[in-house]
Amino acid sequence: METSFDVRIWSVTTYQGTSTTTYYVRWKVAEKRFKRGFKTSALADSFRAQLVTAARSGEAFATATGLPVSMSREEHSATWYEFACAYVGMKWPDMSGKSRMGIAETLATVTPALVAEAGRPRADLVRRTLYSWSFNVRRRESGTPPREFARTIRWLETNSRPVADLARPEVIRTVLATIGRRLDGKPAAVSTSRRKRAVLHNALEYAVERQLLPSNPLAAVRVRTQRAVDEVDRRVVVNPEQAARLLAAVGQQGEAGERLVAFFGLLYYAALRPGEAAHLPASALRLPAEGWGELFLPGSAPTTGAAWSDSGRRRDERGLKHRAREAVRVVPAPPPLTTLLRAHLEKFGTNTHGRLFGSMRTPDGDLSDSVYGRVWASAREAALTAEEAASPLARRPYDLRHAAVSTWLNAGVPPTQVAEWAGHSVAVLLRVYAKCLAGQEDAARRRVGQALGLP
Repeated sequence: METSFDVRIWSVTTYQGTSTTTYYVRWKVAEKRFKRGFKTSALADSFRAQLVTAARSGEAFATATGLPVSMSREEHSATWYEFACAYVGMKWPDMSGKSRMGIAETLATVTPALVAEAGRPRADLVRRTLYSWSFNVRRRESGTPPREFARTIRWLETNSRPVADLARPEVIRTVLATIGRRLDGKPAAVSTSRRKRAVLHNALEYAVERQLLPSNPLAAVRVRTQRAVDEVDRRVVVNPEQAARLLAAVGQQGEAGERLVAFFGLLYYAALRPGEAAHLPASALRLPAEGWGELFLPGSAPTTGAAWSDSGRRRDERGLKHRAREAVRVVPAPPPLTTLLRAHLEKFGTNTHGRLFGSMRTPDGDLSDSVYGRVWASAREAALTAEEAASPLARRPYDLRHAAVSTWLNAGVPPTQVAEWAGHSVAVLLRVYAKCLAGQEDAARRRVGQALGLP
């Protein structure tokens, strides 16, 4: 935006027409003249006073519009709804399905705080329209919105506040309060608030880039934030005996369980993420007849849903987390895992894409989170004691990954090597995963007691 401080403002002039009277404010910025007409002298005087005040305070004027920078930005600002749709469109091509979902969720949370109250459609309909249509580029570009969304979209287009309003502290604080609450009004998890604030920060940076805001308003707002709990709860970490019980129980959960023993084995013995295990092809395995093998992980396929993935499938194929798209992570496969994988390939082979795990119903389908989640819940109930089952121990399949990393660390494997195998930085590894195995605390206390000379 080109600006100038060379401003001259003339007195209001009156033009008497045959039926109406118009009051004109005339001014000049640099060498360019501007004129704006008003129906009453009061409106003209008020507008002229704004120009004079801006000039006397030393504010620059935009040479394109003739207005002070603050007024120019406000009058020509996109609405929040228009801007949010444009932001999603800008980010969409380079984002993973998970990231697309996260952006849509954040903007669907923020937008209701930036639209009018009067005449607003039901809150659930507004949120569903925003999340399922407005902030999903593939659906938005597919054609006419469903009838249930069309009216809400028209309302949003005409009742959204200007982006420039976010420069006002009371507005940005209202937005921050919104992302700090769940739909039921209770405080959101710290990690959720932090993630949504990061998305909002990035969106506002884009607004600054488009000159819709002079600066990112989040930088000027100080709010009290709670520290997120990054560390793994050591109560979820299983020891080898408990893990063996759980894997055996998985194999007893019908055909689905038999097909998934090796899947859970990859999480426990090799610390794979579920998306990495679901994406693993047979070509990435080196399995000797006995002893240690190796896994050459080519990527991951986290669940996003067909609406958010590039392929239109349930799982979005991506590179390894925190690595280049073509990077491969090599992870050792201990003998128990090698045995599980060989048995799986011998009995079940691969699906039509050459992967070890897929849909239980169709040969080319993707493994469903709900399927392996139900198998795990049943196996956990069957394998654990009543006391263990009531605890957080291995409540989620992902907790097997925590157990794998904890096992490696407690075995004395250097953190740099563990970080390489697990696909993390050393800093993240030591902050999040450096936890003791279940059952190790008693041994540690005994060693401390012996050092203190206690009986």
